[in-house]
Amino acid sequence: MPDIDIDFADRNKVLDVIQNIPAAISTNGIFKKHNTGVYCHTIPYNPLTDTASIDYKEADARGYFKIDFLNVSVYQSVKDEEHLNKLVSTEPLWDLLEQDDFSNLLFHVNGHGSVLRQMKPKSILELAAVLAMIRPAKRYLIGRDWNEVMTEIWVKPEGDEYYFKKAHAVAYAHAIVVQMNLICEQINYGYS
Repeated sequence: MPDIDIDFADRNKVLDVIQNIPAAISTNGIFKKHNTGVYCHTIPYNPLTDTASIDYKEADARGYFKIDFLNVSVYQSVKDEEHLNKLVSTEPLWDLLEQDDFSNLLFHVNGHGSVLRQMKPKSILELAAVLAMIRPAKRYLIGRDWNEVMTEIWVKPEGDEYYFKKAHAVAYAHAIVVQMNLICEQINYGYS
């Protein structure tokens, strides 16, 4: 099954108006509510826990389709679709990623200033690759030439080490660009 994540400024605004059943996670036979996953179709349901009655991995194996509805606070300052399009299409000041006081404001890359300074991403795809490199399975690529990185970064690792899929990394790189441009926009308006 595909893995679909949808980002929201406030996921509850959507979940309050669509029919959904929260996914469940089973750890040693103990079920708890999945942090982000929901089913927007019928699935076996436990009314006592208000979740699906089967673990999300088992549900996936049975053909049920989970969607992760994620809260991404970056979007809270986006005014509307036009504003979002402007923020996404504006080339950010990439050099700011090399400044810890700036990069530490950004989600997913905060605390990884040394990697950002070493790799110096200058595009969405390079930033996405950095997001993948800071995960265990691809750390060995930090400091390598961009041509080598791009040849290996999206190859699925053989083991169970945590890694970022290209689709997730590119989506989060776009969100980071939105956040970078929002910060710069807020600073510019502060000086007007």
